[in-house]
Amino acid sequence: MTVDRATRQVFWEAIRSGSWVSDAAGAAGVSRGTGQRMFRHFGGVMEPCSRPSGRFLSPAEREEIAILHAQQHGVREIARRIGRPHSTVSRELARNRNVDGTYRAGTAQARAERRARRPKPGKLATHPRLRAYVGEKLTTLQWSPEQISHALRVEFPDDPDMRCCPETIYRSLFVQGRGELRRELAAHLRTGRDQRKPQRRPEHRKGRLVDPIPISQRPAEANDRAVPGHWEGDLILGRSGGSAIGTLVERSTRFVLLVHLPGRRTAVDFKDALVPVIATLPEQLRRSLTWDQGKEMALHKQIALEADIPIYFCDPRSPWQRGSNENTNGLLRQYFPKDVSLRQFTPTDLDEVARKLNSRPRKTLDWATPAQRLEELLCGHQISRGATTG
Repeated sequence: MTVDRATRQVFWEAIRSGSWVSDAAGAAGVSRGTGQRMFRHFGGVMEPCSRPSGRFLSPAEREEIAILHAQQHGVREIARRIGRPHSTVSRELARNRNVDGTYRAGTAQARAERRARRPKPGKLATHPRLRAYVGEKLTTLQWSPEQISHALRVEFPDDPDMRCCPETIYRSLFVQGRGELRRELAAHLRTGRDQRKPQRRPEHRKGRLVDPIPISQRPAEANDRAVPGHWEGDLILGRSGGSAIGTLVERSTRFVLLVHLPGRRTAVDFKDALVPVIATLPEQLRRSLTWDQGKEMALHKQIALEADIPIYFCDPRSPWQRGSNENTNGLLRQYFPKDVSLRQFTPTDLDEVARKLNSRPRKTLDWATPAQRLEELLCGHQISRGATTG
């Protein structure tokens, strides 16, 4: 990039604090287009442009050198005034003087920064075996970089070459100029993005339900996740909100069930689709269901009665109160993008996606899979496995 180090530092500090690209560009004193180019160039990953240490000449010191040199002061006098060894000033002038013998601070600073760059190749670029392993997990299993990093430690405990932190994988995918992995592999990340983006505020939901039972009245045992059978639910919407899929997540195990909604998203249609899914669960796995304030649950009293499960509702604009479901909905976007109609997916498709998620290792489960953890809990509670697969 042609923007100097200090300007880039201000830009990335603003991005780190949560500013939009346009606002960060304004704070750095560059145009919006320049800010967008910087952001895209580095894939949204903060550029390593930390401030130089005291052993290097600063821009202010170079400004002082330029002024004193233009005033015909000698090297030793310049060194004395800026508090540096005369050898440092001598080398600076020898390296960064122009052809005509003049010295300009801005030009000298740019040359120094260019020489200071260390284009060290990343680990994935120098280890083909590691690169192939990471690429395979991304493309065939759609694992996250964190899952891949943990799997490497488990599968290759005695091979230090087969080590890779999640950030190394993200940088290989997002940052231009790093050819360790093809940028096309970024499409296999759950978000499908090829660059990082600032967080957005959740949209406010509209509409109110009649006599909802607040989450504050939910049994305390649901909070510590020790007892299975407490579920969280929501809808994920397709293109323009014209189609939807119901999602259910068990809080203890993160086990996922998907509800097929082939027709309209009315309260009646939703009730008719949701009740059979919940009713197939054994009684021990129907302790509670927590939902948001969506209008699809307008018939929540009938659903609770027919499915024999108490239903509780989060506070308005409080998605973190059903965090497991929010996280799962994010994972599901890998398979059900926002810009497509979800009506194209059949119940078989939904079952296959649920199977993939339930067989994926999860950090929050100490890298067990939801299916494994549910089986352990079911065996511990002497619940028939056959009843849970209906």
